[in-house]
Amino acid sequence: MTAAPGRARQAAGWRPPAPAYGLGLAAAGVGAAWGVHRLLPAVPLLTAAVVLGIVAAHLPGARGLVRGVCRAGLSLAGKRLMRLGIVLLGLKLSLNDVLGLGWATVAMVLGVVAATFCGTWWLGRRMGLSGDQPLLIATGYSICGASAIGAVSEVSDSDERDVATSVALVTLCGTLAIAVLPLLQHPLGLGDEAFGRWVGASVHDVGQVVATAQTAGPSALGDAVLVKLVRVALLAPLVAVLATSVRARARAKQAEGETAEGEQAERRRPPLVPLFVLGFLAMTALRSTDVLSTTVLDSAATAQELLLAAALFGLGSAVHLPSLTRTGARVAALGLCAWVVIAGASYGGVLLTT
Repeated sequence: MTAAPGRARQAAGWRPPAPAYGLGLAAAGVGAAWGVHRLLPAVPLLTAAVVLGIVAAHLPGARGLVRGVCRAGLSLAGKRLMRLGIVLLGLKLSLNDVLGLGWATVAMVLGVVAATFCGTWWLGRRMGLSGDQPLLIATGYSICGASAIGAVSEVSDSDERDVATSVALVTLCGTLAIAVLPLLQHPLGLGDEAFGRWVGASVHDVGQVVATAQTAGPSALGDAVLVKLVRVALLAPLVAVLATSVRARARAKQAEGETAEGEQAERRRPPLVPLFVLGFLAMTALRSTDVLSTTVLDSAATAQELLLAAALFGLGSAVHLPSLTRTGARVAALGLCAWVVIAGASYGGVLLTT
């Protein structure tokens, strides 16, 4: 007679799959981040999730779990859940809204993104930052913070610690923007709508944009979100360009006779447009048809924020502060320079297009 499934599992010493522990910890981290956001509404949920992930990685009680049994699930959250969140992010973007901004504003955003990305990447390489940190930091500052870093890291196959460090830096600067930028509105002579466009063009994460722009009222908030979503729309072409570059480097290594390394790069080369980016574009096209109800869009927005919060908790848990002492000063200097570049370029762009 066959034993009952539960008894057979107990007899075999059955345990939950390895990722379940880390995913459970990520869910708990999201719950804690939600509690922080409720107590301190000025702190975005995603910012709280990153910070709590970093804290969990260094608390004496939780540190062993984060680095041990929970590591597989936390890494899974940082990659897979990030992809799902990016797909749902497309539902926030409507082509009609983007076209309603006018071509001058769209051109301004393109210029700001190009200047920030190229300038930050070049400066990071000149400063000798390790791995893909210059690329990831440039992407996070110029496009949409941690979401963009997660998307590009999938294409470039970046080291998890490089990703975590870049996310931590971009999140820190975006959080500081919530407090600093509203203080500069009147000294810089910006009206509410112009301030909203400046925030949308210069602040990294969507949640941070909302938290910063709402201080100037609903008109500033509306313009800020629209301008920010234009930057989000540039995520897909950027990922496609980087994927093309990775594939070209793999072919070049093979052509130069670096057989082993070239064949390895060729085998892991990313698709020209990754599946999650296609999903992002599909959601954007669906949103542009106006067939989805407000209830569906609100539910998708909540799911997207929870998925990204879990992903960012996972990425934050990979930050190892002692290891940052070697490059911490250079990373901070690059972040400050990138912040100055994007704030200055977007301010000039707003003045030219207002």
